[in-house]
Amino acid sequence: MALDPLVRLRAVSKVFPGGIVGLDAVDLDIVGGEFLTLLGPSGCGKTTSLRVIAGFESPSSGEVLLDGRDITALRPFDRPVNTVFQDYALFPHMNVAENVGFGLSLRKLTGGEQARRVAEALDMVGLADKLRARVSELSGGQRQRVALARAIVCEPRVLLLDEPLSALDAHLREQMQVELKRLQSRLGTTFVMVTHDQTEALSISDRIVVMNKGGIEQIAPPATLYDRPATKFVASFIGTMNLLQSRFVGRDGERLRFTAGALPLEAVPDTADQPQEGEVRTIGVRPEDLLAAAEAAPGTAPARVNSIVFHGRTLRLHAELGQGMPVVIDAPRQAEGVQFSAGDVAHISLRRGANCPMLPS
Repeated sequence: MALDPLVRLRAVSKVFPGGIVGLDAVDLDIVGGEFLTLLGPSGCGKTTSLRVIAGFESPSSGEVLLDGRDITALRPFDRPVNTVFQDYALFPHMNVAENVGFGLSLRKLTGGEQARRVAEALDMVGLADKLRARVSELSGGQRQRVALARAIVCEPRVLLLDEPLSALDAHLREQMQVELKRLQSRLGTTFVMVTHDQTEALSISDRIVVMNKGGIEQIAPPATLYDRPATKFVASFIGTMNLLQSRFVGRDGERLRFTAGALPLEAVPDTADQPQEGEVRTIGVRPEDLLAAAEAAPGTAPARVNSIVFHGRTLRLHAELGQGMPVVIDAPRQAEGVQFSAGDVAHISLRRGANCPMLPS
């Protein structure tokens, strides 16, 4: 990837009528050739950011740059950007080839050149045999592929995807996630996707922008967001995270030792923030980093199991440590051996080597 950003948002704000803040001085650099995902809850600003890049929304202040050129005032069709919409926005009276070639029909290309590029785009999305099919004859997944082909046929510098898989069922959605990433890698085009589905974002993104209340909480690759969330919001939004109020009790080399009630914990700070003995901090612990046993042992703490949720290979135990502190544990499901029931006491401990972040207050 190039070091200079392809797209840059500089202090972009968007205030809607009634004083509703959609974006609050957002700074964002998008690198050429990356798959970037804007992730967050409803109303966080992710779709507004996408629409500002596309030109469908004008920022109240700030600039949008592409290759260093200010495109803030350019109309959508004057930008080298295409959008795949949530509802695909296909023309029902046109066949597949006509839908895909619609954008090309507005350009000065020969009929033969248009036909060649339409055929290539449909081949890329695996629909070469649907050239003359009616849109009404296609499945949801096929319509999504047609929308993708229509977007890439004009060879945009940036492809924007607004919740592109939300209308698909779970199995097809996972299949299309793989296809999206394969297509992006093959084209080398910059993809910017909006989703509220964290699993989707984690599975296909090079980097993820986690947004909240019109601002950016953290920008990082998926593994960094999962292992080293920068804020409590990111920790709780990405996956499941136990946020345990823990008292600092000392150091063991680089690792900081805490206790959450009677549960011993360890953390490695990412910053120069060094707690003083007795200080209370929030430690993030993933459910898979907690072990549950039927018998007490050194380093364990008792937790009463309130409920159990079946997750296939694992059982998710919802339990309480002392003083009513809620905790979630993922325990491997076994054909035989230890099984827990609601009301049982599980003796839990931190998995050796677990990477538990110390989160800002």
